[in-house]
Amino acid sequence: MTDNPEDPAAREAAALAERCAAAMWAADQASQALGIEISDVSPGRAVARLSVTASMVNGHAIAHGGYVFLLADTAFAFACNTYGYATVAQGAEITFVAPSRQGDELEAVAVERQRSGRNGIYDVTVRRRASGEVVAEFRGHSRALSTRLAH
Repeated sequence: MTDNPEDPAAREAAALAERCAAAMWAADQASQALGIEISDVSPGRAVARLSVTASMVNGHAIAHGGYVFLLADTAFAFACNTYGYATVAQGAEITFVAPSRQGDELEAVAVERQRSGRNGIYDVTVRRRASGEVVAEFRGHSRALSTRLAH
């Protein structure tokens, strides 16, 4: 497949990614409740955003790492679920690079690094949107199920 938006296969792949994202979003109560937004989805890629609120800050006056992980995991989930089949995490790890604080708007960009058969590897970079400073790096391993997510 090419990256040419005029290519019919590329257009269909992009449309499938959008349908998959819509199906996931409709049922994703956790992300909706936390105010996470999915701003972009394409085959193997997704962008998620979250504003850090007072209730997300820990005893060190920084965003609790669990919320940063959750944002990265959400971007990962939307990126690996762009091919029409329900896909889940096999495992994931995160490295926290810099703290974020109340009021920060974070953006997580998930990019597919490798997909073979039912397995995939995705990298997610979480940045503070105002400065572009990297907050965390996340790597997720996915496994596609036999269940169709969207057609």
